[in-house]
Amino acid sequence: MDLNLKKVAAYIRKAETDDLLDRVTVFRNEMEPAALDLIEGELSRRGVNATMIMEYEEVRSRTVVLDPSGDARRCHFCERPAVVQEKGWIKLWRRIPLFPRMFYRCEDH
Repeated sequence: MDLNLKKVAAYIRKAETDDLLDRVTVFRNEMEPAALDLIEGELSRRGVNATMIMEYEEVRSRTVVLDPSGDARRCHFCERPAVVQEKGWIKLWRRIPLFPRMFYRCEDH
């Protein structure tokens, strides 16, 4: 995969601080090293230091749902880390249950 650092940097400048903190902590294993450097630089510009990042990581590590390989699950409805795992149904036309499935939800969903 070719990493377009200009696009990544533009995204990082627009992203919310919580999103950047999630990427640099919870989703760190999924990130390219160059992107991590850009995120850490942006967080530093926003006044977030290494101690604050470690504290955020400690809080998230207690609440995030992990898959069997140890990576954080993403919310079924957005890209935030999931904090709740629940059983549900895949439905046809939002009415007819077809088969059971696990859903993962963040704090907002």
